[in-house]
Amino acid sequence: MSKSLVIVESPAKAKTIGKYLGSGYEVQASIGHIMDLPKNDIGVELKKRTFEPTLIVSPGKEKLVEQLKRAAAKADHIFLAPDPDREGEAIAYHLAIQLGTNAVQRKKIQRVTFNEITKKAVQEAFKHARDIDQDLVDAQQTRRVLDRLVGYQVSPLLWDKVRRGLSAGRVQTVAVRLIVEREREIGAFKPVEYWTLDAQLHPQGRTPESFTARLTGIDGKRATVETVNQPSLPDGVSSQEAVSDLEKAAWSVRAVERKQRKRNPSAPFTTSQLQQDSSRKLGFNVRRTMGVAQRLYEGVEIGPEGSVGLITYMRTDSPRVAPDAIAGAREWIGKQLGAKYLPAAANQYKGKKDSQDAHEAIRPTDVNRTPDSIAKYLSDEQLKMYKLIWQRFVASQMTAAIFDVTTVEIAAKARRTYEFRVSGSVPVFDGFLKVYEVAKDKKDEEDDELANRLPALAEGEKLALEELKPEQHFTEPAPRYNEASLVKELEERGIGRPSTYASIINTIQDREYVVKHGGPRGRFYPTEIGMVVCDLLVKNFPYIFDTAYTAKLEGELDDIEEGKEKWTDLLGGFYTYFEKELKVAEKKMESIKAMEIKTDEKCDLCGSPLLLKWGKFGTFFACSAYDKKDKNSCTFTKENTAGKPDMATPEAQEAEQNEEYCENCGRVMVLRRGPFGMFMSCPGYSEDPPCKTIRKLSSKQQQKPPVPTGEACPLCGKELVLRQGAYGEFVSCSGYPKCKYVKQNLIEGMKCPKCEIGDLAERKARRGNIFWGCTNYPKCDFTSNYKPVAKKCPKCKSPYLLEKTLKSGVYLFCPNSKPAAAEEAAPKKAAKKGAAKKSAAKVVAPVKVTVTEPCEYEKRIGDAPPPPTVETHGPVKERESEELQPVS
Repeated sequence: MSKSLVIVESPAKAKTIGKYLGSGYEVQASIGHIMDLPKNDIGVELKKRTFEPTLIVSPGKEKLVEQLKRAAAKADHIFLAPDPDREGEAIAYHLAIQLGTNAVQRKKIQRVTFNEITKKAVQEAFKHARDIDQDLVDAQQTRRVLDRLVGYQVSPLLWDKVRRGLSAGRVQTVAVRLIVEREREIGAFKPVEYWTLDAQLHPQGRTPESFTARLTGIDGKRATVETVNQPSLPDGVSSQEAVSDLEKAAWSVRAVERKQRKRNPSAPFTTSQLQQDSSRKLGFNVRRTMGVAQRLYEGVEIGPEGSVGLITYMRTDSPRVAPDAIAGAREWIGKQLGAKYLPAAANQYKGKKDSQDAHEAIRPTDVNRTPDSIAKYLSDEQLKMYKLIWQRFVASQMTAAIFDVTTVEIAAKARRTYEFRVSGSVPVFDGFLKVYEVAKDKKDEEDDELANRLPALAEGEKLALEELKPEQHFTEPAPRYNEASLVKELEERGIGRPSTYASIINTIQDREYVVKHGGPRGRFYPTEIGMVVCDLLVKNFPYIFDTAYTAKLEGELDDIEEGKEKWTDLLGGFYTYFEKELKVAEKKMESIKAMEIKTDEKCDLCGSPLLLKWGKFGTFFACSAYDKKDKNSCTFTKENTAGKPDMATPEAQEAEQNEEYCENCGRVMVLRRGPFGMFMSCPGYSEDPPCKTIRKLSSKQQQKPPVPTGEACPLCGKELVLRQGAYGEFVSCSGYPKCKYVKQNLIEGMKCPKCEIGDLAERKARRGNIFWGCTNYPKCDFTSNYKPVAKKCPKCKSPYLLEKTLKSGVYLFCPNSKPAAAEEAAPKKAAKKGAAKKSAAKVVAPVKVTVTEPCEYEKRIGDAPPPPTVETHGPVKERESEELQPVS
């Protein structure tokens, strides 16, 4: 029987697809990309302007590639089934390069795509296997080359002019620019005063059923204030004049208009709309949204059904839905809700593109699989996300909601004639609102109408005034971007695509160019380094980092995908502009490192003028009298707060959401330690199938701020603080580096048994294991893997015992026992050449106890502590391995 090899991106997807294909297929996962540009070189041919990329196997993927090659050699057919987008096509292309090394192997390779992971869709896809689409590959490759050209040639400029380690991204810089420009708009904004005037009224001579109307005009002219959209008065004086006049006015209904208003359902979700609604309704950030959606797409265990893909592909900008899915939704609506909720013809939605898009909108794979029916199989976040997608899709095929809207014009005649207006509505038919309510950023006029309920009023009817409510307001600047509004802005400007929004937002935060404050729905603030980098790049690369040009490039990438433009032509045009700007920037870009700007401020210590300088943590003021060569010169410095983002806003003071979510499955990631420092890892790393998402943290992110302990340093008297070091937490002096005191966890009442001079302190090795060593190191090299105890051995009179903890309990045993002797006999690390003589002179002779044979003393002294749990010790850390190390 012939055997076929199927390669997908993730283990979860492999498990679901394997179930649908049966025993004739072996399904393996590439776990994302297997090839990329080299890290130590630009990897793009520029001399001849061919722009040909140099691709290598991604570091860490060598074993996996060899495993796939062995499986491919045994297979009769090879089907490449990564995700159905540009990036998935590029992954398939790279797999084909590695597996199709000769003509025979290349004939076996075919590409399959499906927008949903269901039995019907998967089996149908394999009936229509095709060749790799080179246009899709070229579009993705062009994006990768564009980003590499910018990153590898602009970043060194930033290292030279600002700070080493900074990086520049083609699209990310434009996103930062939007945030920086919004911050400056807020800083330069001048509020305008305006007053609104509401009147609480009721029909005269009837049972009071009051309502509130708002002033709209005076003597036939609209009440307006410049830059204010709503009807209003300019100041308190004019407001008080109107109030005084209106207290004596005669009130009546001038006109009543009644009409029906329809509210139509929204289209099924596109990627950006899902991210926006998920943020507003669920409080999920973009990374968490895409992670949870990814797992729903790839498959979730649904009881006896096994692993089932619950939603269609979640990276799409099309509202199009397959006819079968529309028919299924209409059938469900008719049966479950009734004919009145079913429109005569299916609702159709158009996207931004006139042509048929490659992907459908995001929808459930089976509308009959309701959220309630599968709730017990889903995690809380999966259920929320699935319910959101299911409700939006079903509502999209339902009838419009209908409201009776009444608008009442009111006249108040006194010295002048004042016009008031009030609108209200009564729901007549709930329609699609029975299933789904669209989330909005803020209330609009329609919301006010739908919220008001009015008494029956007739034209000419007299009204009685109950109360006048003047209220002062000030115009406000446009709000800072949150994740939802930033995605919306990027989409409207044509910057990025569905597959890139999450990456853009994650990258600008990881690079510390922006920070988000205010919890899960928090807003973005640019950091000082973000503002400096943005200003330098926009000033020196006005064309490349222009928002309109970045959007234009996205359109050209679409043209490459559709076969309308050659990828080399796009890169040639881009590089012509970029090379010119790069040469100018290399000569003219301002060096922030060397910045010294004279200011009018004076030194608090000596009265000399202060200079504005640039340091590791941004700008600061330093005394101009400082001289490196003169130790007695003035060293006064102070922070520069001017020009930095205002972090005193209420939203910035809200509790932070410190949790980070796996971009693959959406679960809360855990902090782990590896040989290269702290990193974040998905808790599902060891599951079947595993989720191996990891993310390396920057050195700044790895460091926790020092925590005061309340103890005084025994050397200098300053307060001791708890710090995070390379091997864990430790307590040291807050006066570091002047005072280098480090508090050690010593064994009280016991000196080192070898040199009898030093104390014994608890240490932590690179791998995280605890051991005890002499504080007199390197003069004394005594160490022990077990905790020494200041008790003599009753058998051999050893001056100390060792304590070990086993599952059966806690024991004391003699260091002269067989296990201890074996450890002592273990080979030591060879000393450096020439160091033996030097160290030998320093080592103090140990106190030895003569033992003719190994001592067998051992005594149980207590029960073993309970095993660690999530509640007592936090997430359990898995044993480190090569695969678990953070990627650079």
